This record gives sequence, structure tokens and C-alpha cells, in this order.
Amino acid sequence: MKQVFTEIKSIDEALNFLFDKLKPLTDTFQTETIKVKESLGRVTAEPVFARLSSPSYPSAAMDGYAVSYKNTLTASERSPVKLRVNKEALYVDTGDPIPNSFDAVVMLEDVHLDGDFIEIYNAVSPYQHVRTVGEDIVATELIVSENHIIRPIDIGAMLAAGILEVKVRKKPVVSIIPTGTELIEPEVIKDRIPIPPEIIEYNSAMLAGLIEESGAKSLRLEIVKDDIELLKNSIEKALDSSDIVIVNAGSGKGSEDFTLSAFEELGEVVVNGVSMKPGKPLIIAFIKNKPVFGIPGYPVSAYLTYEIFVKPVIKKLLYLKDNEDDSIEAYISRQISSQLGTDEFIRVKVGVVNGKNIATPIGRGAGLLMTLVRADGLLNIPSFSEGYSPGAKVKVKLLRSKNEINNTLVCIGSHDIILDLLANMLKKKFPDYSMSSAHVGSMGGLIALKRGEAHIAGTHLLDEETGEYNIPYIKRIFPKDDIRLINLVYRIQGLVVKKGNPKNIKSIADLVREDVFFINRQAGSGTRILLDKCLKEAAIKPSSIKGYNREEYTHMSVASAVLAGIADAGLAIYSSAKALELDFIPIAEERYDLAIPSKNFDLGFIQVLIDILKNDEVFKNLIKELGGYDTKDMGKIIY
Repeated sequence: MKQVFTEIKSIDEALNFLFDKLKPLTDTFQTETIKVKESLGRVTAEPVFARLSSPSYPSAAMDGYAVSYKNTLTASERSPVKLRVNKEALYVDTGDPIPNSFDAVVMLEDVHLDGDFIEIYNAVSPYQHVRTVGEDIVATELIVSENHIIRPIDIGAMLAAGILEVKVRKKPVVSIIPTGTELIEPEVIKDRIPIPPEIIEYNSAMLAGLIEESGAKSLRLEIVKDDIELLKNSIEKALDSSDIVIVNAGSGKGSEDFTLSAFEELGEVVVNGVSMKPGKPLIIAFIKNKPVFGIPGYPVSAYLTYEIFVKPVIKKLLYLKDNEDDSIEAYISRQISSQLGTDEFIRVKVGVVNGKNIATPIGRGAGLLMTLVRADGLLNIPSFSEGYSPGAKVKVKLLRSKNEINNTLVCIGSHDIILDLLANMLKKKFPDYSMSSAHVGSMGGLIALKRGEAHIAGTHLLDEETGEYNIPYIKRIFPKDDIRLINLVYRIQGLVVKKGNPKNIKSIADLVREDVFFINRQAGSGTRILLDKCLKEAAIKPSSIKGYNREEYTHMSVASAVLAGIADAGLAIYSSAKALELDFIPIAEERYDLAIPSKNFDLGFIQVLIDILKNDEVFKNLIKELGGYDTKDMGKIIY
């Protein structure tokens, strides 16, 4: 006899029961190390840092001739320079290594070949058309953060950085058990039509696709006839080889529905019925500490219960946010009535009419699979509502396409290695948030804030008149706007030189020596402003420093240039020198702050970021290990 449903739970209640029981499994779920080449779509279990720089040697950026730039200094249209091929000039193709005796490339179209000589009509600069070491990737740079879904471009970057293996979260294995004596395999009716009461079993293929899309591995077992012992044996077999089990059909209360009884005999049932339509006869149990779902046999019910209950479990095991598809506001084209006390999901078509999104309901039956195929979105009528009148504004979850989902915190401004660590910590603790950093210098960051192009800006601008960091610039650039400065760190800036300091550089004064070539930071950066202040105090003209006009945009790029021999010295933070095992001559301690407009202060990811700065001791310890930082005021409002 058909039984009545009892202890029906709301969707939220059912999810709470499910997640409470799931926590022990989530906390102990495994990771594995796999080849980078086989990691597409996998979720990183730890941050990946570059082992090598890319390029790892200076190489030609153009087809042409490698030369020493000094040999071209007198070249002109009237008096071209002649260089002997294979001695003073060496032909190179794009990508060829540049020999030690050469430091520039003249493009093929800019030379004239005259026997054993080439004629050059214009002087070239050092490292012109040369790809320098670390131009693309610098050793120790963050490639991808933890809890990141690996893309093809990430695979390329990891391999370029010398990473061959990556630690990822284990793919949850989800077994699907189709049940029903009337079910047949699709292949059976290849040359005939079904004979009543035969039903083609297709739900498992749909569920397998959903499982694979969610980042898990699907395992489809044989169809089980309506027999409780056969069903129990199949469930136990599935549990031996999987992390989640789905029993499809048999979750109702009919005389041949054995899912509930099988679950009760094998484990603990935590949900028996949910107040949703379609999908009411959902059963959730835990057997051998693993979640087991009895989902209805109707395809729309199977789809919805998977999306609402099974998919979030997979995402939690992968440490990923269960991102919903974009929702839009739309206007209902006709009356929709619904039963109080039940969440109902209506499939709708969506169109744009006179500039408005119009949602038109289509079939509501739980067995109408084509309504999902044709639907553009789902409309949820909540349990407290009896429906909507024509013209009512509603929220539609799109199935066809995604609009912008922007959970990315944009940071533009001064570069610091800490920003990579901060981005990873944000992603690790709150997988639904990301942080994107663009390194344009302190002044560039403040201007980006002024134009409304960023949420926060990293800045360390020293005011020469007051000796104060950042605040004078904030007052000048934002005379009317409310900006808050949150301290990140105090850090040491100094001269980065080669290991062993072969040129015996001791101070800023040595930068004017004939044998010293400098590498600078871009105009507007806090480091450039600090350098100019030091030069002014030492009565040194910038024009007397070789390389003053050669610029890089990050501290690691400066250190990499010194490591590669492009320069003998550069001004950068201590941690960049330590990362590349270079020597360091301290110049000054500076305060590095994050500038945040007050209107952004209450944004979720901003509050999370500040909480990390104030309270995360693990993060502070990671910074201290880098060297050259003081976190005494981290998270403190400076202004």
C-alpha cells in the first residue's frame, strides 16, 4: 500500500542536516599528486610557485643578428657600422639563445648584408629585441593559488616554470544505481521499440554528465530490479568504490519502492521528503559515514534534487563554492499559482521585449524532460507564496548562459610579494572570493581608485617635505573623498646586488661608477620616489647613473634583472633579494599601506581581507618567513 510522507523538511532544513553529517568527511577528504599535463579541470590543494624563471636564458625576440650594442653606437644613415658576420654579428632566429658576448639583436630588415659583413644604420640599446631571464615568469612567483580550477593556460605556465607535478584534491567518485524492474538499457531497443512496461533508462546518463560537470567522477552500476536484498547488495558494493552513492527511483512510498527500507537497514536516514516540487520524495542517508541519496525517478525531479543537494556536496569535498548560474530580474507574462508550504521550481522561457526581460512559464510536470531542454531559466516560487500575478517582477536563475558574476577583489598599485600570499589566503579561507592584482606603482594605484577602477590600492609613497608615507598624497588626490589607509607591513628597501657583491657596491653613491649598470622602477612607483629622494640627498644627478631610464614594474623583476646580469644593482625590497639568493644592502624602512575608499569598506571581500590582516597568525608567520617585513601594525587603520 502507498504510504504518506512524514517529517517533510524544507530545503534549508534538509541542507543543514546534510552538511552537519558531511563535515567529518569534508575535513578528511584526500588529496593526490598528479602530472601537470594531466591536471586539466582539477582543483589545486596547495599554491603552486614557479621553480624556474621563463625564459631561463636570454633569447632573441626577433629574427636578426645578435650584436654588442657598444659596437653600434656610431651607426647612422650616412655612416653605417660594418660588423663581421660570425664574429661581431651572429645570425639568430627568434628564440635562439644570445651568446654571452652579445647583448642586443638587430632585426633582419634593419641590416644590409654585404659579403661577410652586415651594415647597421641605427644604434641599438642594451637588450633591444632580447627576451631577458624571467621576462614572463620569475622563479618563486605564484602561478596558481589553492582551490583553483586548473585551466589549459595554467598547465602551460606551470610547465614553463619547471613544475611537472601538482597536488590536487581527489575527485569524488559518485556511483549511480538505477532501480526498477521495468528499466532497460538504451542499447536494447537499438532495432526495436520498447515493449510495455519497458522504460529506457536514461537518467543515469544525465546524472553522470552532471557529476562530471561538477568536477567528480561518475560510476554507473547495473540496473537493479525491485528487490530489497539486491538493492542493499548494490549499495554496499558501490560504497566500497565511491564517496557518494545515488539511488535513482524507488524513493517514493509505493509497494515496490525499497530505497527507504534499504537505507534504514544499512545506515542512518537524515532526510525523508523535502517540501519542494518537483523532487518531494528525496531521501538522504549516511551509510559507512558516506552520503547516500535516494532521488526520484522522474527526470526533472532527478535534475533538481541533484542540483540542490548532491552538487553542493561534491563542491564541498573539492573546497569549491557552489556557484549558481546568473540570476536576472524579469517580468512574468502570465499568472502562476502555487501551493503554500512548498518551494516550486517553474521552468520558463525568457525573452527581451521593449527593453524588459519577460519570463513565460512552460510545462510543470516532473516527468517532462524536454521542459528542461527547452527552458532558459528556473523560477523558484517560495513556500510562503501562492504564486505571481501577470507583470510581477521575479528572479530567474538562468540555465542557458551566464552573466557577469563578480566576486573578484581588484587591487591596483604598488607591487609586493605579500599580495600573492594574501590572494592565496583569501582563496584558501573563502573559495568564493578571488583577488586580482595589477602592478602599476603607488601613484597609478591611487589614480585608479580615483577613477573607480579598483577596490583597493597598495601604496608606499614618501612625501619629501613631511617625511610621511601616503597620507599627504591621499589628501592631495582625494580632497573630498573619504579614503581609509590600512597598514599591511613595514618593509626594508635596499640595493639588490649579485651574490657575493662582485662589484663591491656599498651605497647609493656607487651607482655613478663607470662599471655599474642600474635597473630602475617605473616613474610614479614608491620605490622610484624613494630613489630620487636618496639621490637628491646625496647630490647625485639621475643622468649620471647608467640604466636610470631602464624600468621594471615589480621588485621581483628588478631582482631577476640583477640575477640575469642585465644590471649590477637595483632598488627593491629585501624579500625579492632573498627569494633569488642575492645580496642586499639596506637603504630605508618604509610603510606599505592599502588605500580603501570608505564606500568599498563594507564589501564582503574587503571585510574578509581585513579580518585576515588583523587575526590570521598563519598569514603573519608566512610573511615573517620571507624576511625584511614587520607586521606590528598589520590591519590597523592608519588614516
